[in-house]
Amino acid sequence: MLGDTVETKQCQLKDPMDLFNSGQVVKICAPMVRYSKLAFRTLVRKYNCDLCYTPMIVAADFVRSAKARDSEFTTNKVGDHPLIVQFAAKEAQVLCDAARIVCPFADGIDLNCGCPQRWAIAEGYGACLINKPELVQDMVRHVRNQIDNPRFSVSIKIRIHEDLKRTVDLCQKAEATGVSWITVHGRSVEERHQPVHYDAIKIIKQSMSIPIVANGDIKTLKDAENVHHLTGADGIMVARGLLANPAMFAGYEETPLKCVQDWVDTALEHGTPFTCFHHHLMYMMERITSKQEKKVFNVLSSTSSVLDYLNDHYGV
Repeated sequence: MLGDTVETKQCQLKDPMDLFNSGQVVKICAPMVRYSKLAFRTLVRKYNCDLCYTPMIVAADFVRSAKARDSEFTTNKVGDHPLIVQFAAKEAQVLCDAARIVCPFADGIDLNCGCPQRWAIAEGYGACLINKPELVQDMVRHVRNQIDNPRFSVSIKIRIHEDLKRTVDLCQKAEATGVSWITVHGRSVEERHQPVHYDAIKIIKQSMSIPIVANGDIKTLKDAENVHHLTGADGIMVARGLLANPAMFAGYEETPLKCVQDWVDTALEHGTPFTCFHHHLMYMMERITSKQEKKVFNVLSSTSSVLDYLNDHYGV
């Protein structure tokens, strides 16, 4: 499950709040299904990413099944910190039990209150929680009361309501219960590709005294700087922008070949399954390959054929 033994807890655990107290905008890799796993987190950390999240994990499955723990959560004691484990949960004690399992190996947990997918909402997870502020409070309170480590963060990630007063109320209730910070994806549950409401994130930031992280449609370091100025957010969380360019936070406009090489080395070292290895490269090379090259590269079907292609065409 954890890449190393329980001695991990004696190692590199950090207080994520130190980042928010540093006076710098915190650069964050979002929780991404299938993608924000250990190998990719290792890569983006080389390129100025300050804080990484795991993909969303269903807390009930994680608590119940050792197999789920082994497949869903891998870390190491070398450099995968600070690390936030994101859970989907709807019961306070289940979230607590999951938090207790990861507490020795991670620096905090995040409760997903923003996933808009139908299956999540049907199960009572994700974005439906923004309409249940008392339940969110209860879950945060339980984790705060049962995890002994005061440096272990408890955060939430939300979407916004059509009526922003409801979002501010949710955030203030969460703050009163001891949440460490709140990440705001500036769209409502129904909105997918509509423009992000950065003005809403600004209003939430002005209504709170804990850190607020802005999320949504940030593709470049310049975008990140603009969103920080627009919203006053303490952190910037990026998903697809980092998939397309894992070196984004280091100021690169497109993925440098050095980063492609770093991904190959890291992925092979971590034993990344071929499909994941290949998909990351497809994202990373989107802007640096021609249509014709994509046609060839995207249908390669083995690690060796991908390595040969990269060597022949890019000297990687």
